[in-house]
Amino acid sequence: MTVKHSLTIAGHATSLTLEPIFWDALQAAATAEGKSLAALVAEIDEARTTNLSSAVRVWLFQRALAAAS
Repeated sequence: MTVKHSLTIAGHATSLTLEPIFWDALQAAATAEGKSLAALVAEIDEARTTNLSSAVRVWLFQRALAAAS
């Protein structure tokens, strides 16, 4: 089941719909990188070529792959 979360990035309100496991991973990544959740999502938002929720999932997957190698 997905859960919708609201946050403000780059000065505008947006929502992000993620499964709880991805939301937890995103929060952990923000903490590990010493960034606020909004700052990390803003970085992902700037580089994305698809919808924001998908971009976050892909970013988290790529991060996990990099950590595993």
